[in-house]
Amino acid sequence: MAFSPRALLATRHDPIFLRSHLETAQNFRLCPNASNRAAWAALPAIHRSALVAAGEAALAQPWPALPATLWMDFVRTGTRRHFEEAHFGRRRQFLALVLAECVEHRGRFLDAIADGLWLICEETSWCLPAHLELQRAGIGLPDVNEPVVDLFAAETAATLAWADWLLGAELATVHPLLRDRLRHEVRRRMLTPCLEREDFWWLGWQRRHHPVNNWNPWCNSNWLACILLLETDPDRRVQAVHKSLLSLDVFLNQQPADGGCDEGPAYWGRAAASLFDALELLHAATGGRLDLYGEPLVHELARYVMRAHISGDWLLNFADAHARGEVDGLLVWRFGRRIGDAPLCAFGAWLHGRRPLPWLGKINTPTRLLANLFAAAEVAASPAAAPLLRDVWLPDLQVAVARDTGGTTDGFYLAAKGGHNAESHNHNDVGNFVVCLDGEPLLIDIGVETYTAKTFSPQRYEIWTMQTQWHNLPVINGTEQSNGRSFTARDVWHQADEATAMFRLDLAGAYPAEAAVRKWTRTLRLERGLGITLVDDYELQEAHRPAVFHFITCVAPDLSVPGALRLQTPAGAAAILHYDVNRLVATTEPRQIDDPLLAASWGDGLHRVRLTEKMAALRARHEFRIARPPTTPTR
Repeated sequence: MAFSPRALLATRHDPIFLRSHLETAQNFRLCPNASNRAAWAALPAIHRSALVAAGEAALAQPWPALPATLWMDFVRTGTRRHFEEAHFGRRRQFLALVLAECVEHRGRFLDAIADGLWLICEETSWCLPAHLELQRAGIGLPDVNEPVVDLFAAETAATLAWADWLLGAELATVHPLLRDRLRHEVRRRMLTPCLEREDFWWLGWQRRHHPVNNWNPWCNSNWLACILLLETDPDRRVQAVHKSLLSLDVFLNQQPADGGCDEGPAYWGRAAASLFDALELLHAATGGRLDLYGEPLVHELARYVMRAHISGDWLLNFADAHARGEVDGLLVWRFGRRIGDAPLCAFGAWLHGRRPLPWLGKINTPTRLLANLFAAAEVAASPAAAPLLRDVWLPDLQVAVARDTGGTTDGFYLAAKGGHNAESHNHNDVGNFVVCLDGEPLLIDIGVETYTAKTFSPQRYEIWTMQTQWHNLPVINGTEQSNGRSFTARDVWHQADEATAMFRLDLAGAYPAEAAVRKWTRTLRLERGLGITLVDDYELQEAHRPAVFHFITCVAPDLSVPGALRLQTPAGAAAILHYDVNRLVATTEPRQIDDPLLAASWGDGLHRVRLTEKMAALRARHEFRIARPPTTPTR
C-alpha cells in the first residue's frame, strides 16, 4: 500500500491551540451526568428498562475472583478465555450497576458500585495476561511496580473515569475516599505511564515487529477520556492531549486512502470506530474547533463497514474476523451523521432496528456507550436501509466486491482479495475469495477461532484457519503461501460495469521458492444474473506434484455428478461448481468445529472440496464456473 504523510491532528492543533481551546476537566461535557434527571428520564423506555434490569441482575451476581493461578493459566495452558471471562465479567457487572443507578438514581446500586470500584482498584494490574509482555518482567504474573497500558487497562481506566463523572457526587455520599482512590489508581496506572513512557508499541514510535493497528486508536481514545475527565493540571492536560494527537497521527498515516481495514470488519469497530471515539472526545473538548470530519480519509474509514456488509448478519470476513457478526448501528449512524453520509446513517439505523439493545452483555467502551444511549431516540426515528452496494473496489487494500444487483440480496455476490501476507491479523490468503447466493454463504472464508497463546506467536501459522489450504486457494507443488511482507499479490487489476465485474492478480509472489511458480494468474468474473467464472492460468519452473484447488463450504457438497459439484447455502439455495472431470479429481472432507466463535457462524462443521490435477504440469489453464442449477422444463 502507498501512504502519503499526514499531519492531521498534532501539527494543526499544537500546544498553543490546545491551551487556548481545551476545556478544563470541570467544564468538559460529552454527555449528562446522573444529576441531570431530565436527560436520563428522556432516554427511550426500552433502554431505561433494560439498563435497570441489567443492574438488578448484576446486584444478584457474586464478583468474579482473579487469583494468581488464574493469571498464570495463560502461561500454563495457553488459554486466554478463563481469565478474560472473569476480568471482563467484573467490568460488565460494574458498568451495569453504574448505568442502572444513573437511570434510577435512588441509591439502590451505590454500595454494590463501591464494592466493584474497590475490587477493581485492588487488582494488581488492569492488563490481560496475554499482554503482560509489555512489562519488563514478562508474562506470568503482573508486576505491581510497573503499571503497563494495554487495551483493557485503558478500557478499565476509562470506565472508572466515566463512573467518577457520572456518579462522583453520589459516590462521595457512600464514602469520600472512594473518589480519591479511583483518581489515584487512574493516575498511577494510566495517566502517568502514558504521559511519561515512550516504549508502548501502540503509541507508534517503537513498533517492534508490526505497525500500529487497532490498539492505537483504542488505547488513545480511552487515554483521552481519562485526560479530559480527570486530569486537572493544565500543563499536564495539554501535554498529554498533544502526545495522544501525535500518536493518532501515526495511525492515520498508516491508513490507506481507500479507508480499507486490513484487520477485517470485526476490527473496524476497534480501529476506525475507536478513532471516531477519540475525534468525538476532542470535538467536545474544544467546542468543535478540533474537527477532522471534513477529511476525505475519515469519510473512507467510516464507510468501510458499509462496504464489508453482505446481507443480514453476514460480513466479509477476511483476516481475523467472523463471518456472522454484529455491528454497532448507533455508532455507525453517529459516524455517518458527522461526515454527512446519508447511506451510512441509513445503514446505522437499519442495524439498530435489528438490535435495539446491542450493548447488552458486551465489552463496552463507556465513551461510545454513553454517546450511543443519548442518540438512540433520534436513530430510531431515522430512515433505515441496508445499502447492499453493487460494486466496491478498494485499490489500496486490494479488495473487490460485486453482486448481481445493487440494493438486493438476490443472486450472486463475489468478493476477492489481493494484498500481502503481513497484514494486521494476517492469514496466508492472497487471492482468496468468497461467494454468496441470495444473501447466504456458498464458498466461505472460515474466519478465526478463539484466541490462544499460539494466535499471536511464531506458531500462528500452525493454526489451521490461518493456512492457505483452508482458504479458496491452490496448493502448488505441495506448497502453501508463506507469511511476510514480501509474499504479495502482483499485477492486481479490477473492472466493473453494468454487465460484469472482474478481478485479476498474479498469485506467484505469495508462494515461497519451493512452489517453483513463475506465474499464476487468477481471474474472477461475475457475469451479472448468470454466474461466476474462476480461471487459474499458471506456469511453473518445475512440476513435482499436481496442483490442488481448494473450495471451502459450510454445507456438505454433493459430488455424485462428475464435473458438476453441487453446492448449497445454509438456507438451501443451490449452485453447481463446474470443473473439467477429465483433468481433475474431486474429493471432499468434513471438518468438525468445536470452537464457539467458529460455531456461531458455521455450526458444528464445515467441508473442504479438493480438486486435484490428475497429472502435474508445467503449464495449464483451469476454468471453474459457478451457476445456478439448470431449471427443469415443465410440460
